[in-house]
Amino acid sequence: MPKLGVWFMSKIGYARVSSKEQNLDRQLEALQSVSKVFSDKASGQSTERPQLQAMLDYLREGDIVIVTELDRLGRNNKDLTEIMNAIQQKGATLEVLNLPSMNGIEDENLRRLINNLVVELYKYQAESERKRIKERQAQGIELAKKKGRFTGRKSTFQ
Repeated sequence: MPKLGVWFMSKIGYARVSSKEQNLDRQLEALQSVSKVFSDKASGQSTERPQLQAMLDYLREGDIVIVTELDRLGRNNKDLTEIMNAIQQKGATLEVLNLPSMNGIEDENLRRLINNLVVELYKYQAESERKRIKERQAQGIELAKKKGRFTGRKSTFQ
């Protein structure tokens, strides 16, 4: 029988889509094996997401946070680094399902080094994708304005 106060590791899932119209099903399917899932329907542009904060508060030492892709946690290097540090400070670890597994590398230091390099590359990729989305959006708005189809949002102040 386990002693009181001894904690067993849990796998904690986090899923996010950018808007309420988008569907979480693909991510939730990939996170079936976790004990608890936190999910947001909000932009990754900010870390002020209720379920992200709830997940970070919930974490305990030894837990493993699982996400399908690194950009589900955030879209810029600074935010991703802060979130990853918060996970690490809780004594938990992060597993990203679409990153290559380093399990075959026996030297723990080498495995950690390669994993950190791969994560840095993916953080850069996530931030670059966010910039490309904003550029495409601005180009689309500019074209719509030229064609007289874009009037912008109605003013909230009269």
